[in-house]
This record gives sequence, structure tokens and C-alpha cells, in this order.
Amino acid sequence: MTASKTLMHASDQLATLSERAKQAEDRVARAQNEAKADVEHATHEARVKAEAHADELHTSATHADARVSHSWNEMQQQWHAHVAKIHRAMDAKKQEVNAKRAEHHADSADADALVAIDFAYAALDEAEYAVLEAISARMHADELAATTDAEPVQRST
Repeated sequence: MTASKTLMHASDQLATLSERAKQAEDRVARAQNEAKADVEHATHEARVKAEAHADELHTSATHADARVSHSWNEMQQQWHAHVAKIHRAMDAKKQEVNAKRAEHHADSADADALVAIDFAYAALDEAEYAVLEAISARMHADELAATTDAEPVQRST
């Protein structure tokens, strides 16, 4: 994929991310009025999706090592480990039968949800910055190539 196609793909991915955020918003709003069994089923489906996406992220980080900065690879690996840890903790807490402990678990789940949203917001800001930085870097490279009358720069895919 050429650099311009890569950047167009990034723009398309941001649009898809926006659509996915709206789907999540709508799903959460509907869950407020659903039966517990329906919410638990939706929760399971969301978890399966989240785990699959975390696995994909881990795999893409492994395959992109040569092109992606070390810090992004490290972040992807940490995210994969974090998701697994949170899911194990949630599974353990779901087994609570004591009302007071169940209330504490619900409070923790509320806090975790808000932090996850904040994290997603920060990740979106970082994604926007990364795409704009890539565009700027490409423009700079093209400008330098044009002013030095050099052969066109071979762009990696």
C-alpha cells in the first residue's frame, strides 16, 4: 500500500471507529432497559469481541515490529495483558454471593467502565495525532525530495 493509500486507510479507520463508538453508545443505552439475562448475554458477546480484538492487536503488533515504533509495540502488548487480567478479575468477582461484596464489585465495575471510556478517548486523541503526524512527515519528505531534485523517495508499504 502506498503512503497516500495508507493515510486514506487511516482516515477510513477513524470513520469506522466513530461508527463503532456510536454502536457501543446505542447498545449501552438499550441495556439500561433490558432483562438481566439479555444484558449478561450482550456482556458475553462484547467480551468475546474485545478479546478477539485484543488478540488481533497483539498479532498485528508482532507482525508490524519492523515498521512500528517500540513504544507502540510495548503498549499493544501491555494492553493485551491488561485485558486478560481485568477479565480474570471480573470472572472472580462475579462469583460473589455476599450482597455487600456484590455491591463493591458493582462499584468497581462502574469505575472500570468510566476509566475504560477515558482511556478510549485518550487513545482516539493519540490516533488523531499519529495520523496527522504521518501526513505531516509525508509532506515534509515529499517537499525535501522535490527541493533536492532527488529521485522520488521509495515509499514503504
